[in-house]
Amino acid sequence: QVQLVESGGRLVQDGASLRLSCAESGRTGSPFVMGWFRQAPGKDREFVASINRSGNTREYAAPIKGRFTISRDKAKNMVYLQMNLLKPEDTAVYYCAASEFISRDPGEVLYWGQGTQVTVSS
Repeated sequence: QVQLVESGGRLVQDGASLRLSCAESGRTGSPFVMGWFRQAPGKDREFVASINRSGNTREYAAPIKGRFTISRDKAKNMVYLQMNLLKPEDTAVYYCAASEFISRDPGEVLYWGQGTQVTVSS
């Protein structure tokens, strides 16, 4: 079974930077499309960013575009989310996700990580 483990979330100040990491294991076959979603208390899980299998195509949600960058290292089975200029509204649990196709729909996700908490103080 595929396992995704996120790390890197913590409490930071408004305007700070963080890099989240996602370690993948248990995969057989070609790489998945990978992505990041987030979920704030009382809200639905929402799309943040995705990257295709080869790593040459990326998509971003409008609220974070220009501030966050998704990347992957296929040789190390790692996916990253570089988060710059963090805002209090970015506060959420961030989830790593593996999918078969590029999609912004959490219903299309095949595997989820356990989540890592990112808190941005005002």
